[in-house]
Amino acid sequence: MNILGIESTAHTFGIGIITDEGKVLANAKDSYTSKNGGMILDEVALHHKNVAEKVLKSALKDAKLGWDDIDVISYSAGPGLDPCLWFGYHFAKGLSVKHGKKLVGVNHCCAHLSIGKVFNKLKDPCYLYVSGVNTQIIVFEEGKYRIIGETLDIGLGNLLDKFGRTIGLGFPAGQEIEKLAKKGKYVELPYTVKGMDMSFSGILTKCQQLFERKEANQEDLCFSIQETCFAMLAEVVERAMAHTGKKELLLVGGVGANKRFCEMLDLMCNERGAKFHKVPMDLAGDQGAMIAWEGFLRMKDYGDEEVIPHWRTDEV
Repeated sequence: MNILGIESTAHTFGIGIITDEGKVLANAKDSYTSKNGGMILDEVALHHKNVAEKVLKSALKDAKLGWDDIDVISYSAGPGLDPCLWFGYHFAKGLSVKHGKKLVGVNHCCAHLSIGKVFNKLKDPCYLYVSGVNTQIIVFEEGKYRIIGETLDIGLGNLLDKFGRTIGLGFPAGQEIEKLAKKGKYVELPYTVKGMDMSFSGILTKCQQLFERKEANQEDLCFSIQETCFAMLAEVVERAMAHTGKKELLLVGGVGANKRFCEMLDLMCNERGAKFHKVPMDLAGDQGAMIAWEGFLRMKDYGDEEVIPHWRTDEV
């Protein structure tokens, strides 16, 4: 069985094709970027509209498949940005009707978790999901995802992107911040952990103030943001693993591409006799292969869900 997945929750429009055994046959995508404006919703939705047919053609070509070879179409029903979600839904719906394929709406966050689990062949991991909007510690217990820690305000990815715009790095800013951090020194920032939750908005405000007052340079602030925020998450996820007894940690989401973040989590896991896992770059950020795999897993329980912009992981 071959499943085609369509991702359109935010700045990336992606189409992936995967088999029912978890083999990725194609994973084409195109992402919206901006030099100084961040994500302007109408522009992002227009971007998706302009690239959709090209990305679809590329995915089918990469997989060496035609529509007769596709059994199911899945799409990201939420959570995400309304205009982007609706475009993805209507595009998926149109293909479903045109080609007579079953349509399955899936949760974007759960797709990150499931693609990481199947790629690493894990049994029962503790998940650390860190993307633009989402920063959550998740476990699977009693047949359901449980969020046992999360950000109280903005996601870590949003913090990085907003600070990146402040210092003129454009959108998205994560990779540029990682490069600048290699040349920086530590500047003290708020360290805000509240039990199993964390807060990032105060860190963003402090960094913006320091930069605007010329009390710290780009490099030092980039280094300090990474060291502070990554340490906060390492602390909370270690506590989660101690509480649940999990011996596997899986990092998913776009921020998981950061090498320093992975290094800190790997060190923490080694010290407690656990194993750290991540996903490769092409599966770390938003893409269609994860939506395809989640569609396969959920095809008996879900169908045409339209759009659910605020669909939480623990509601699946």
